[in-house]
Amino acid sequence: MTEKPEISSKTQEEIDEGKEKEDMRMIESILFVSGKFLDMKALIALSDMNPIIIRELLEKLRESYEERESALRIIEKNEMWKMDVRPEFSHLTTKIAGGSSEFTKAEQETLAMIAFKQPIKQSVIVKIRGNKAYDHIKKFVELELIKKKKQGHTHELSLSQEFYDYFGVSEPKAPEKTEAELD
Repeated sequence: MTEKPEISSKTQEEIDEGKEKEDMRMIESILFVSGKFLDMKALIALSDMNPIIIRELLEKLRESYEERESALRIIEKNEMWKMDVRPEFSHLTTKIAGGSSEFTKAEQETLAMIAFKQPIKQSVIVKIRGNKAYDHIKKFVELELIKKKKQGHTHELSLSQEFYDYFGVSEPKAPEKTEAELD
């Protein structure tokens, strides 16, 4: 009868560390390639990992980027994660990316309309853009790009501070009031 070699505790630690590093690289690759927010369900499906382990790895990745003062960062919004470039470098990525986006053309048009006409009633957006606008609005609210406030039978939509941060633009200043308006 042959005896199995005993694995020392140090060897087991090395195996565990190696597995964690490999798993972390897998999560990092998934986030890098996707280029959009992914929820836990998608991360589980793509990595075939336990959600508890995925959460730990996401936090370690986020800390790693912070410690290295990397140009990249891991963003979490409403239980969805994305790898992104820090805002101070977004002007470069916009030039390089050449128009590819995580939002569909229809979503971009809906968001542009909200941005241009804000505050605007959701019912008006849906009338103009069609029923798919409900899905667009839901996505933008989940990403905290817009604020949604109940107003009668509909909602009033406006841009959030997160919208301005996300797209690296400054919030427009309110027009100054004339003396007649102040009286």
